[in-house]
Amino acid sequence: RSKQWYQRRVRGSWDVTKLKSDTAARAAKEMNPDLHITSHQNRVGPETEKIYTDAFFADLDGVANALDNVDARSYMDRRCVYYKLPLLESGTLGTKGNIQVVLPHITESYSSSQDPPEKTIPMCTLKNFPNAIEHTIQWARDQFEGLFTKGPENTQKFIAEPKFLEKQKSPGALLAILEGLKKDLGAEKPTEFADCVRWARLLFEANFNNMIAQLLYNFPPDQRTSSGALFWSGPKRCPNVITFDPENEEHLNFIVAAANLRAFNYSIAQTRDRDVIKEALSKVSVPDFVPRSGVKIAVTEAEAESQNDSYDDSGKSGVILENLYSQMDNFITLSIQVADFEKDDDSNFHMDFVTACSNVRASCYRIAPANRHKTKLIAGKIIPAIATTTAVVAGLVSLEMYKMIAGLDDVEKYKNAFLNLALPLFTFSEPICAPKNKYYEVEWTLWDRFEVMGDITLQELLDKFQKEHELEISMLSQGVSMLYAFFMPPAKKKERGAMKITEIVEQVTKKKIPPHKKALVLEICCNDTEGEDVDTPYINYLLP
Repeated sequence: RSKQWYQRRVRGSWDVTKLKSDTAARAAKEMNPDLHITSHQNRVGPETEKIYTDAFFADLDGVANALDNVDARSYMDRRCVYYKLPLLESGTLGTKGNIQVVLPHITESYSSSQDPPEKTIPMCTLKNFPNAIEHTIQWARDQFEGLFTKGPENTQKFIAEPKFLEKQKSPGALLAILEGLKKDLGAEKPTEFADCVRWARLLFEANFNNMIAQLLYNFPPDQRTSSGALFWSGPKRCPNVITFDPENEEHLNFIVAAANLRAFNYSIAQTRDRDVIKEALSKVSVPDFVPRSGVKIAVTEAEAESQNDSYDDSGKSGVILENLYSQMDNFITLSIQVADFEKDDDSNFHMDFVTACSNVRASCYRIAPANRHKTKLIAGKIIPAIATTTAVVAGLVSLEMYKMIAGLDDVEKYKNAFLNLALPLFTFSEPICAPKNKYYEVEWTLWDRFEVMGDITLQELLDKFQKEHELEISMLSQGVSMLYAFFMPPAKKKERGAMKITEIVEQVTKKKIPPHKKALVLEICCNDTEGEDVDTPYINYLLP
């Protein structure tokens, strides 16, 4: 049966571009017409909680995850812990696969442990000394993020809410944002597409000529280290400056993509007409670059981090901010759009930019370029899915599902699994039991919570915990909002003490509690009778 399904899918092309949930549901129905299945096309996250409500989860007996990112996995894990539902978590990565069984009140959850962080490319390698195409692709991705995502995002926030700058705790980060705003809302603000082309051409010059010229000024090709060895040796490739050539396809690809992305950011009409773009290029005057002495270039990772941590404000921030505030009326009419990187849309210029930017930089360092497909795989951190791995993982998940359906509650009957078909390696282990915490003589795990029926006042809640649990609540929060703290001014404590919990939540968050919400999760910090901090479960505050 599975062979027939596979052959049909390979021979047919009608499923290409279709949503996976719809395609899988249809295929499953073909295998078993008696199956009742409904496909959904929504992301799982806080934004869809009005769809996947308390009532939705109350109807579930368990959850089997097949998600493709850690954020979604962690979110579903929290939901399952909150609703006390068993979870079968699984995933694949090329030839690797894993299965984790999560059982209410018995095992730890998916979020209880974390994978070690991914190896990252050293900052000094990315910025100055790339030696592999992966380095230039990551550099191009960082360029995209800074130029077309973070920069416009800061501009958008500043126009909508200038006080957002006050939230920047690092003076260095504040100055960097202000200098970006000064450019994007000042001399470099485009009003027509030709301005975007000019900006792209100057960006090309800055990245592939000026930056390299400064690097070679600091470290000439014949530079030697204190030990007498050539500086440009081993993994350090000596670069060469690139002279812009409008007839060079990769150079023009960079200009086309960068200009169109800049136009998108400022809601200016875009164009793919290369003749129009070449005509605009011919009118761009590029200033000569003269390398400067005294410019510090990081050679080691420690130097790169030190440069990031240091900054010289010299009163610049105040001057820039004052100038920006004086022009606020001119900014209100701007329509700024943020380009969130999307590798799978061939019409949005995102992969065009990353590919061209990476390849031109690669040519600076005599690194073999990568075509669009390879660049997309590396930039999107894509490891191709392998049907065999998926089949093995699906089979192992199904075995654990049978145990859940049978109602087994002995953790020794279940098996977590890790496999790597390339070795080949198959390992199985019992799910890890949930760690136990304790206050007084009360033991609790991540599956426990205090159930409190609302709606009561804050003071009634404080008194309830003192009387029933001998716990003094020192701080109370909901999400990122602080509702109560022992260090609040007496007048505020008295005011909030008389208010209903829901009233405080709506006052502090400045949002109405959505009608689909049946309960609020309240985090608490508590002291015991001796005044010592104790770890306790959260409060599940049931709304009337």
